[in-house]
Amino acid sequence: MDQSYLKIDRVFKSFSKGAKTTEVLADIRLTIDKGEFVSIIGHSGCGKSTLLNLIAGLTGVTTGAIKLEGREVNAPGPDRAVVFQNHSLLPWLSVYDNVKLAVTKVFGATKTKAERHDWIMQNLDLVQMTHAADKRPGEISGGMRQRVGIARALAMEPKILLLDEPFGALDALTRAHLQDAVMDIHARLKNTMIMITHDVDEAVLLADRIVMMTNGPAASIGEVLPVAIPRPRDRIALASQPDYVRAREAVLRFLYERHRFVEAAE
Repeated sequence: MDQSYLKIDRVFKSFSKGAKTTEVLADIRLTIDKGEFVSIIGHSGCGKSTLLNLIAGLTGVTTGAIKLEGREVNAPGPDRAVVFQNHSLLPWLSVYDNVKLAVTKVFGATKTKAERHDWIMQNLDLVQMTHAADKRPGEISGGMRQRVGIARALAMEPKILLLDEPFGALDALTRAHLQDAVMDIHARLKNTMIMITHDVDEAVLLADRIVMMTNGPAASIGEVLPVAIPRPRDRIALASQPDYVRAREAVLRFLYERHRFVEAAE
């Protein structure tokens, strides 16, 4: 019997427009363990976000199957929460009410009003945003909005947290603070996380394994690199740590030597 927590089994994904069909992903095979942090990296257009959307159930596979705890993924569900680069908070609602929407949807029938309130505050506390509970998204910074997006996703108590380049639009310092926050959340909750990134240092810092995608179209998994660096990880100490340097070099070599991105001629 297959004991995989998440299994991506021979997945192909094509998109059709009129008579033209484009194969985006080809023969994707990957298993992810419970509690694992996996980063997916590759050049633009290699299907990273498409793969994440397939796991989220936002789009369906063309052939193959994705199974979470043995059950086929074929639609969105609260067991797979997504944090996008755009925080997608509702601007007319407070921070508290944005998280409350998700909590009510998932736990409206199983938690009392008081329990739901405590759960909302607990998740805001995880991302250090209780002080801004009454503020609207427009009144807080981009980094704070992303923290709220993460709190809202975590409040659904998903089996897998899916992160689609969540820090890509942020400045370097804010990005570093949020990376540390995500590492802290992962250490505390031991939850399963899959993160799309194009940042090599981010992938090595956060992940247990790095999945490297070949160039599209018909992208596949080129290599999977285990990151043998003990946790907790300190970004300053890691900079000169041999395992960190080796992992970083391996990813760069894959991206820029074996699968160099060739710009299409104008």
